[in-house]
Amino acid sequence: MTETTARPAPAATTAEPILEVRDLVKHYPLTQGILFRRQVGAVRAVDGVDLDLHRGETLGIVGESGCGKSTVARMLVQLERPTAGRIRYRGEDITRLSGRALKAVRRNIQMVFQDPYTSLNPRMTVGDIIGEPYDIHPEAAPKGDRRRRVRELLDTVGLDPDFINRYPHQFSGGQRQRIGIARGLALRPEIVVADEPVSALDVSVQAQVVNLLMRLQREFGLSLVFIAHDLSIVRHISDRVGVMYLGRVVELGRQEEIYDHPTHPYTQALLSAVPVPDPAARAHRERIILGGDVPSPAHIPSGCRFRTRCWKAQERCALEVPLLAVPAEFRLAEEGPVRHPSACHFAEERQVVPPGRPQDPGEHREGPDHQEDPGAHREAPDHREHPEGPDHPGPGAPPNG
Repeated sequence: MTETTARPAPAATTAEPILEVRDLVKHYPLTQGILFRRQVGAVRAVDGVDLDLHRGETLGIVGESGCGKSTVARMLVQLERPTAGRIRYRGEDITRLSGRALKAVRRNIQMVFQDPYTSLNPRMTVGDIIGEPYDIHPEAAPKGDRRRRVRELLDTVGLDPDFINRYPHQFSGGQRQRIGIARGLALRPEIVVADEPVSALDVSVQAQVVNLLMRLQREFGLSLVFIAHDLSIVRHISDRVGVMYLGRVVELGRQEEIYDHPTHPYTQALLSAVPVPDPAARAHRERIILGGDVPSPAHIPSGCRFRTRCWKAQERCALEVPLLAVPAEFRLAEEGPVRHPSACHFAEERQVVPPGRPQDPGEHREGPDHQEDPGAHREAPDHREHPEGPDHPGPGAPPNG
């Protein structure tokens, strides 16, 4: 069984955030016509998101497919330009930057992509892939020192440095994701945005990659935005969690506040589907089944976006948009886990996860394909991962060039 690394103590949230997101909006226009195109609507992928990220903190973002979490990730690294809103890095609005100023910011905010198979250029060697950031930012490493740094990065992520001349197709999915992580760390960024970094991997490999990210966060002092739809993994790695639905954050709080004291109906429905390893607790859990489908982001319901699927919906929900704030009924209460922002007119605490915890990544995953985390045994070369397939050189054999 792979043991998951204990999450480090949460960063203090009283200091100035290293990254601030305010009223972030991304709309994609819908057009009609061939010769004379006109806009007839818009897909409101992200529609007013507020988030803070503090130094050394892991902020988890969860939600169903299509809720806008990956679009937020791409805007944080400026791969997408927002329609409106602000993204402040160290107090500076990076949405207004261009040229050299934007290039300098991108050096400090890097991304790990979701698909390890399409995010690596198949025509480039591992050394070229990891070393490419040095070509874009030559000031980050002297030209004669880059190959040594690439080998160090391979060793850091648990891969044999002798694989520097191999190509992506010679590696497994988990190994490719490690290469993507090494590329993201090449410039020693302050912030890493990980967009569903384990969703394309086998469950036997997911815990290894999650533990690797947590270890690297401690070693490099990273601030991490971790985006996923697996709530168990997000709970394991995150200090704070934001729950997104249809382009907006509907609940935001510390990890224990969201998982043990959820107040938004959508969060409660999500948590009721989380696997629970204890059979006795699983037999007595309450499952919340939502009716209907997620509305189209091109046709957002009035008022509360969740009202078309919510069992608490009333007339007020169709007329008023609920704000992401501490609900009025909890403001007068003593400081406690229920006092966290929730965008619901009828927010109410409801424990849906049985006492204990949901399944952590790596639990109940023993079997013939199970592997230990190579990062936990980096002092022993024989524990490093090796490429799969006929090109595998075997222990002690010289690597293929």
